[in-house]
Amino acid sequence: MNRCQAGFTSMALEGSMRSRVNMRIGRTMLVLGGVALVAAAGYATAASGQDQKTPKGWSYEIKDGKRVPKANRVTNADGSWREEVKQGNCVTIKEKSAAGEYKETRQCNPN
Repeated sequence: MNRCQAGFTSMALEGSMRSRVNMRIGRTMLVLGGVALVAAAGYATAASGQDQKTPKGWSYEIKDGKRVPKANRVTNADGSWREEVKQGNCVTIKEKSAAGEYKETRQCNPN
């Protein structure tokens, strides 16, 4: 560029425009980094909360974010078990014998 010819913008204006652009890019990168950090922390919290057990005194379990009645299971020494789940007026009974036979019945009592 010829020294006699004037530039498109003065040096003072050109310097301030660069700093504004750099500040905007820096602020955008800071915001995007913060959003990524919050998203990663939220994902880690959600993933760790999936395999927590419901306390023993509660009558329900949390499955897929919903309350499901907890079953009353009795296990015998021979490996057989019987489980009762109450849902409203209905009772579902699941039984498994020591030989491996599985049986499930559902009884509903209208009131």
